[in-house]
Amino acid sequence: MRPSQSVTGWRTSSRSQGAQNCVEVGRISDAGAAVRDTKNRTAGHFTTTAPQWQHFVDAIKTGRFDR
Repeated sequence: MRPSQSVTGWRTSSRSQGAQNCVEVGRISDAGAAVRDTKNRTAGHFTTTAPQWQHFVDAIKTGRFDR
């Protein structure tokens, strides 16, 4: 992540329903996403570009990661 990029709007999925094994997603200035562990927010986060994030979300919606 470039220093000029700030993360805003951290949120947890509404489907997490208070579960302990969640991640939070935030917005970054170039329309990408930042992801961090809800249990350990101080550990940092990783970022993705907008196309990478969209590809990941599409894969989830189509069940690619379902067991």
